[in-house]
Amino acid sequence: MTTHPDRRSPHINDRLPRLLDHCPELRLAHDLVRQFATMLDNRDATPLPGWLNDLAHSGLAPIAGLARALHEDRHAVAQGIRTPYNAGVNEGRITDVKLQKRLMAGRASVPLLRHRVVLIAHLRRHYADRLPSELSL
Repeated sequence: MTTHPDRRSPHINDRLPRLLDHCPELRLAHDLVRQFATMLDNRDATPLPGWLNDLAHSGLAPIAGLARALHEDRHAVAQGIRTPYNAGVNEGRITDVKLQKRLMAGRASVPLLRHRVVLIAHLRRHYADRLPSELSL
C-alpha cells in the first residue's frame, strides 16, 4: 500500500484490487495512505486538515489515534510535506548503529563496533550510487 503504484510488481498490481475488494477497512486505509502519498509527491499540505479529519472519522481506532497525534503536530507535518528536507539519512545511520549494538552486545569492543558501522555506511553509499537496473543483474 505504501509503494507507489508505478513501482509495484505486476503480481501485486493484480492481487491488490481483489484484496481491497474483500476488506472495506483495508480499502479505506489504502485510500488514506494514497491521499497522504499524493500530498508528499506534490509537496502540497493544503489537503492536510481535511485528511486529518478523514483519519479521525475513519472508524478505525489505530488510524484515529494517528490522527490525534498528527493533529497535535500538524504545523510540523505540514512543513515536512512542503519542504524537500528530511532526516532520512540520519535515521538510517541511527538504525545501523542500533542494529550493530544489538548484534554485537557483550561480544565486541567499541573500536570493532565503530569499524562495522563505518563499513555499513560505506556499503550504503556504494549501493546507493548504483542504478536500480544494475542491482537486478
